Amino acid sequence: MSNDKTVHHYEPGSTQSAEPESPCVSVCALNEEDLCMGCYRTADEITDWFMANAAQKREILARAAQRREEDNPIKLL
Repeated sequence: MSNDKTVHHYEPGSTQSAEPESPCVSVCALNEEDLCMGCYRTADEITDWFMANAAQKREILARAAQRREEDNPIKLL
């Protein structure tokens, strides 16, 4: 098992054909809206991840990326 803690963010419009990796960053803390503050997936998306096919996982990643964008509007150069 790798100790690589690199966070892989999904880029909308990407044509990745491989199985997407889990965006889990081992910070499992759900807020009052059942949203993980580590990976920005909902509790349902975290549960659904294990049975989702590659296309569904990419959809989950895109929604999580959008939530991350909305939560962190300041961009570092």
